[in-house]
Amino acid sequence: MSEMSIQVEKREKTGKGGSRQARMRGLIPAVVYGSGKDSVPVQVNRKAFLDLMKKAGSENPIFLLQLSDTGQERHAMIRDMQKNPLSRQVIHIDFQRIEMTHKVRVTVPVELVGTAYGVKVEGGLIDFVVREVHVECLPGDIPNHLEIEVTELHAGHHAAAKDLKLPEGVTLLDDPERVILSVVHARTEEPGEGDQAEPEIIKKGKGEV
Repeated sequence: MSEMSIQVEKREKTGKGGSRQARMRGLIPAVVYGSGKDSVPVQVNRKAFLDLMKKAGSENPIFLLQLSDTGQERHAMIRDMQKNPLSRQVIHIDFQRIEMTHKVRVTVPVELVGTAYGVKVEGGLIDFVVREVHVECLPGDIPNHLEIEVTELHAGHHAAAKDLKLPEGVTLLDDPERVILSVVHARTEEPGEGDQAEPEIIKKGKGEV
C-alpha cells in the first residue's frame, strides 16, 4: 500500500468557535493521537484531503502527515471521520499515529469472486451477510479487499470467514466459522401486482457512512 503525504498545520484555536473558523477557511479540523504521546489539534486543507481520498483506492489509507514549517512528519491512519448529517461534508478527522513496523488492526471489505452454482443453475440468491472482516497486519500489508470464491456454492450452502483468501502477513481476527454469505433458495411464487422480484444479491450490512 502506498502512503499519501499531506500537509497539516497546528490548530491554535480549538473548540466549536475555532473549528467553525477553520471550516470557513476551507480547512478540516483534526486531531492526531496515539503512540503514547499527547494529542495534537491540527487542520488540513479540505480540497487536498478529499483529492487524496479519491485517489486512495482503499478504506484504510496510510498518510504521512507533514507538520508545516517544522520538518516533522509522522505516519497515521484515519480512525474516525465525522460528517455533517445533512451536507455529508467532512467536519472532523481523528488521525492515529502508527509505526510502519508495528501491526495494526483494521476492517477490510469482502469481494465475491465468480458466480455461485446455486445462483447460475439452481435459481438461488446470494445473501451477503458480512461485507467486511477484521484483520491484523503491518500497515504496508493492508489489503484493499479480501476475496472469497463462490463458484462451487450450491443453494443451501454458505461460505465462512475461513474461506477468505488471505495475503501473506495478514491474520484474520474474526471467528473462522463466521458466515460471510449464503446461497438461499429463491421464492417459488410469482410476484403479485405491485411486488418486485428479489435481486440476485440480498443487500444487507453497514449502511453508507
